[in-house]
Amino acid sequence: MLIDSHVNLHAGAYAHDRAAVIARARSAGIGTMVTICCRLNEFAAALAVAEMDADIWCTVGVHPHHAADDPNLDARTLVALAAHPKVIAIGEAGLDYHYNYSPPDVQRRVLAVHAQAARDSGLPLVLHTREADDDMMAFLREEEAGKTFSFILHSYTSGRALAEYAVDCGGYFSVNGIASFRNATDVRGIIADIMPNDRVLLETDCPYLAPVPKRGRRNEPAYLRYINDCYGAIKGITPVETARQTTKNFHRLFTKVCEE
Repeated sequence: MLIDSHVNLHAGAYAHDRAAVIARARSAGIGTMVTICCRLNEFAAALAVAEMDADIWCTVGVHPHHAADDPNLDARTLVALAAHPKVIAIGEAGLDYHYNYSPPDVQRRVLAVHAQAARDSGLPLVLHTREADDDMMAFLREEEAGKTFSFILHSYTSGRALAEYAVDCGGYFSVNGIASFRNATDVRGIIADIMPNDRVLLETDCPYLAPVPKRGRRNEPAYLRYINDCYGAIKGITPVETARQTTKNFHRLFTKVCEE
């Protein structure tokens, strides 16, 4: 069985066939799935999907694109929502300076709130970072990430220096369909050279970023097997071994899954 650590099953893209998408995932050997909350007003929808199935879980958080929607977010709100048995992580939160849909200073302030919530709840923090390597490294350093809370950098496309620093902090990474794209040579290089096998999880980030050979289609968890194959090819290990190791890594990071 494979674990999809980052999905968006509550998204409108699945409004008409969500149950069929989940059924196809099961048929493809996908076990646990985590649907990721990116804004507070979608938390109820994410939680509802998690409650559809004993092996679907969710997170609570505010994506950097939407940080300006909740500029006064406080850690107590996140911790209270995270107390639900189905919530296994804080996030997705982070820094994204590519579009700057939210001002960088607001992104940084809201990200610090998520770090406090991760500390207070004891849950890992799911991080998004894009074109913000220096500030993300500063955040990890200032917040003592890895010491005071665990974290995962999902859909990693940033540079080598940040990846190396995250490894030193004890951070995790998730690999998705980007690794299979023809122009993603740098991403594959970082996966091969820097990411330790015992710190990598798999994700689809569906409905986005469908892997080769499904690129251009709506993504779904059933396509995770292509990402598993790609990751194994990059690392030079069998898909059976990558499935075993990434599953083990998932349970080491998301400990609440084992507690429930």
